[in-house]
Amino acid sequence: MPPPQNLQRFFGKLGPGLITGAADDDPSGISTYSVAGASFGYLPLWTALVSFPLMTAVQLMCARLGMVTGLGLAGIIRRRYSRWVLWFACALLVVANVINIAADLGGMAAATRMVTGAPAGLTVPLYGATIVALLMWWSYRSIARVFKWLTLVLLAYVVTAFVADVDWRLVVYATLVPHVELSREFFSLLVAILGTTISPYLFFWQAAQEVEEERAMGRDLSHRQGATPEELSSARTDVLTGMFASNAIMFFIILTTAATLHSRGQTSITTAEQAAEALRPVAGAAAYWLFTIGLIGTGMLAVPVLAGSCAYAIAEASAWRGSLDRKPWQAKRFYAVLAFSVALGIALTYTGLDAIKLLFTTAVINGVLAPPLILIVLLLTSDPAVMGDKANSRWLSVMGWIAFAVMVVAALGLAFTS
Repeated sequence: MPPPQNLQRFFGKLGPGLITGAADDDPSGISTYSVAGASFGYLPLWTALVSFPLMTAVQLMCARLGMVTGLGLAGIIRRRYSRWVLWFACALLVVANVINIAADLGGMAAATRMVTGAPAGLTVPLYGATIVALLMWWSYRSIARVFKWLTLVLLAYVVTAFVADVDWRLVVYATLVPHVELSREFFSLLVAILGTTISPYLFFWQAAQEVEEERAMGRDLSHRQGATPEELSSARTDVLTGMFASNAIMFFIILTTAATLHSRGQTSITTAEQAAEALRPVAGAAAYWLFTIGLIGTGMLAVPVLAGSCAYAIAEASAWRGSLDRKPWQAKRFYAVLAFSVALGIALTYTGLDAIKLLFTTAVINGVLAPPLILIVLLLTSDPAVMGDKANSRWLSVMGWIAFAVMVVAALGLAFTS
């Protein structure tokens, strides 16, 4: 097959996994990776290498679950487990997501204030209301098509890595040789990195979007159940590509902030201005604008995913009909949950917590809450009664259990060192 046709076939396989990967590098992720590079220099680079196969395994299990069963994650939990398990999983998701929404909106507002002077008290509700209105009267796919271009400014971190004074010998060593410190600061950072990379909301979103892809083809539940080897292969390509892109950006944000901030003694990031300084070697005076555009772009992708995954989970758990592809009057309760989760996030931003600190804290919360949900995903996707002959392969199960174990150990390490 000629190269152009190979490329066309490759890009034709990309969908929910690529969008999930883009949403994973949200304002919380950007801030967490910036804090990691500034605080510990190159030492956390190994986490990008280790987390890639783990997050890929978890997201691939969620994608396969949605494709094979024709239902979202909460819908399957409702059918297979007791109500307390169902609502426990939904409660973990909603708590993490509302705090994440608050952090992302606060981060977007802080970055906006940096370049325009507009107060966060004005821009936070403006961003929140805009996102809800767009989701109600437009589609998330349309939003993603527009705002994903803004996230391309994150490539500035890649460019900066080759412009700044980087010690590549240390980069290679730190990437291949894991560094662990028995300190509260290190374990809080490790939990935050894992939490913002392997986030609970992405589990629900991935499965739900695979179902939406099936619905878009006009398939009802009976026709959505099951998946061909070709469909599963396409999903694997999609998820691998999305997760690789997400982790590559993670790697270069840590690397760039280590080379530009940590190297000159700026080891504590508490403001958007300090985080933006990492881009100064390549952007100069425009560094603040690049940082702001990147944060707004990733926020406009991530907040709808956060609010949408809440709505999908509650709708599936309650057996409501709801979808981002439906109009508000066709799914009133679904959109009510979506709008309420954003409203709660907006309200949380008025607690007076520093935006960068809240973004980092959100990542830690995600890291602590993710393991129980990973366990549920593992049990469901390993069960032949749920997946039939499409149950997890040995390597997928092994990687899933390693992801679960790593996140549990990190959370316990944080508890003991605290």
